[in-house]
Amino acid sequence: MSTLSNRRNVTIALFVATFLAAIEGTIVSTAMPSITKELHGIEQYSWIISVYLLATVITTPIYGKLSDLYGRKRIFIIGALIFLAGSMLSGLAQSMTQLIAFRALQGLGAGALSTIPYIVIGDLYPYEQRAKVQGWMSSIWGIAGISGPLLGGLLVDYVSWRSIFYMNLPFGVAAIYLLVVSFKESYEKKRQQIDYAGIATFALGMFSFLYALTLLRGEEGGMTASTPVIALLFTAAVVLLTVFFLIERRVKEPIIPLKLFKIRAISAANAVSFIICVINVVTIFYLPLWLQGVNGKSATYSGLAMIPLSVAWPLGSILAGNWISKVGMRRISFIGAGFLIAGSLGFMLMDASTPIAVFMLCTFLTGLSYGLSLTSFTVAVSSAVDWDLRGAAVSGNNFIRTLGQTVGISFFGLLLHTGATDSIDAIQLESSLHRIFVLLTGLSVVFLLMNFALPKTDRVHGAANNTTT
Repeated sequence: MSTLSNRRNVTIALFVATFLAAIEGTIVSTAMPSITKELHGIEQYSWIISVYLLATVITTPIYGKLSDLYGRKRIFIIGALIFLAGSMLSGLAQSMTQLIAFRALQGLGAGALSTIPYIVIGDLYPYEQRAKVQGWMSSIWGIAGISGPLLGGLLVDYVSWRSIFYMNLPFGVAAIYLLVVSFKESYEKKRQQIDYAGIATFALGMFSFLYALTLLRGEEGGMTASTPVIALLFTAAVVLLTVFFLIERRVKEPIIPLKLFKIRAISAANAVSFIICVINVVTIFYLPLWLQGVNGKSATYSGLAMIPLSVAWPLGSILAGNWISKVGMRRISFIGAGFLIAGSLGFMLMDASTPIAVFMLCTFLTGLSYGLSLTSFTVAVSSAVDWDLRGAAVSGNNFIRTLGQTVGISFFGLLLHTGATDSIDAIQLESSLHRIFVLLTGLSVVFLLMNFALPKTDRVHGAANNTTT
């Protein structure tokens, strides 16, 4: 960027876009009871969220590579416009079927909002500043986790559930405007070869895999009725992703460059990111269930008890941003692993009589771990390559994280037992959650051991080859 003011405006626009993508999940979840009451179709409840996540996961690496080919600004604006169109149409939906379709469209655009801001920050700032800014950006997810339920509740209670979608429009338009007038980007303009075959096979293969995981959770009539469909989808996923791998080895501009996996900082960061995101999603979803189902607390109480995690996550992100240029990704990740093991051990040893203060301390420790580790991985990945591969590298890491969350909630969902009746059996729930927390502790130890694979120095391109003007 040519001036500090331009860089500041672009950063503000990226923060706004990231917040819109981050808050979408929590704010919609809060509004779901009101949505299903007006539109009916309670049996389609889960698809309002699932279809959005499916579309976001699939498009994340695609947007990253396209931004390498055609520039960050152009691809970001396209994705943001798709997201805003999906938001407006979701607010206008007159049936659950329409809302599911419009949420899919919204998710197709959200892939750009959730990944390109990190790529642009990698372009704009040198290594030391980049770490701090990406730390602040990562903290936005924690802030959204705190404000989403509260804002969603206020809008639903005092305005309408439709307003949670309409609110994206003014902020999204403002972010696009700031980016258009402030972001001056230069890149080599030449005839590009788009990997259409790779995009098609990847999208279809990942959809088959993620849809099969969704059915495995019993969201479509239960395991027994869906078993043949699940088997067919997993088979299709294996075939399509194998074909995708073969395509990526031959095309000139692969949508996911396989040479990225030869860079140790990236391959190791992706592997540990997957593990910690499996742990992350299980704690976020199952800790409130413990408080409500085992301890008999209210939803409001469990929400308040989870605040330490939402506070510690952005705190850890900011600390990682300030420390990474001094101590490196590896040491920060080891520190995060120590906090994660301590928190997981606390969850494993919990019973119905455990004081709430102990519970909140453990959630704080795990939140610190997520902030420290995930932020350091983002900075290391974006610093390991030059401009022409940064989009693919960062979006690939984001994809791995979301995939870890998807696999984690699906796998551990098979281990969760709440009882055979409509009401929760507290004893059975406590037993199954205890087994889950034992496994999480084991995974935390695995995460610690995998940190030894991280390079001792991750400052491969510390100066960052910025191509913005």
